[in-house]
Amino acid sequence: MNKKWAVKRITINLTSVEAEKLEKYCSTTGRPATDVIRELIRSLTVEESHIVNNT
Repeated sequence: MNKKWAVKRITINLTSVEAEKLEKYCSTTGRPATDVIRELIRSLTVEESHIVNNT
């Protein structure tokens, strides 16, 4: 595993409909689910005061 991404591992629970939608999207685009989820998280807007910098 690339150490660059080994910062935090999470587990999510999806409904069967959500899982199927993700699988179909990944199949259609040829992208892995982790990349799709990571991109969606990056697209979220959060106020700067709520972001904690752990460095």
